[in-house]
Amino acid sequence: MKQVQTIPISDADGEVRIDRWFRRTFPQLTQGQVEKMIRTGQVRVDGARVRASDRVVPGQVVRVPPLPDIPAQGERRPNLSDRDIALARSLVLHRDEHVLVLAKPHGLATQGGTRTAQHIDRLLDALMFDLDHRPRLVHRLDRDTSGVLVLGRTPDAAAFLSQAFRTREVVKVYWALVLGAPRPPAGQIRGWMRKVGGRGEADQETVRRCLQQDEGAQFAVTDYTTVSNAGQRAAWMALRPVTGRTHQLRFHMAEIGHSIIGDPKYRCDREVPGGLENRLHLHARALDIPHPRGGRMQAVAPLPEHMVRSFGVLGLDERDARDPFASFAD
Repeated sequence: MKQVQTIPISDADGEVRIDRWFRRTFPQLTQGQVEKMIRTGQVRVDGARVRASDRVVPGQVVRVPPLPDIPAQGERRPNLSDRDIALARSLVLHRDEHVLVLAKPHGLATQGGTRTAQHIDRLLDALMFDLDHRPRLVHRLDRDTSGVLVLGRTPDAAAFLSQAFRTREVVKVYWALVLGAPRPPAGQIRGWMRKVGGRGEADQETVRRCLQQDEGAQFAVTDYTTVSNAGQRAAWMALRPVTGRTHQLRFHMAEIGHSIIGDPKYRCDREVPGGLENRLHLHARALDIPHPRGGRMQAVAPLPEHMVRSFGVLGLDERDARDPFASFAD
């Protein structure tokens, strides 16, 4: 790329070192190239010089100088195998000039970490299609949460979509299987929470209840409703996060005594029904989001296989909720 770009740090990027952000966003660059651009002042964050170790957060804007050539259109990078490319392209739910929507599978991380070799961010080179640059993640899902994942195919589209997530213009509906049957069957969960541990590594982070005055306190709100239940053993829930905090849905369901089945971090003392796999039963079922070129678009992701099997074991029928947004219609 031979022109200067200005790219906002998205919610999907999280808080991250500026050099690491560059390596994620432009994987064709070496660490030495990144450090030289930063050291010589070509890289600016909100107009100011930075050091390679400085951290950036969502909402800040990075000045990116002209970069070395990237592979031509359609050319894949040598570190992606044919199997990697086939996997990445099999996830596509929707593609237009500005937006790419994926169905992220359970167990595949959104971004890399110290012990994560395979992740969506690594596969983005396989998703350029007719463009000469990678799409950009604009939000994240936990490794073990499946479902709808949205990307911007151009810098302008990515900035627009990131802003939509940040200003809560996106309606998100998750499906979950939880232990027990919540009473009341529908309502809203509200409270203060804060992150503990992990420091940027999503797999290590947890959240805990806290007071408003505690350092790092964030207010979280979740709407929930019961779609169906398997007696008192388990319930199929539709969840709408009004706020978008780390592990919010998992934490909130455990807080009311109905942990999401298969959650290793947020548990309650209820017995797990027999015959269910020990995997997180949380799925980002649907998104309703503004489109960069006007109007709104909806995307719905099919249930992961382990949740389909659990529905069968519990005698639940996915057809009981044909419209995932209906439970939260105003």
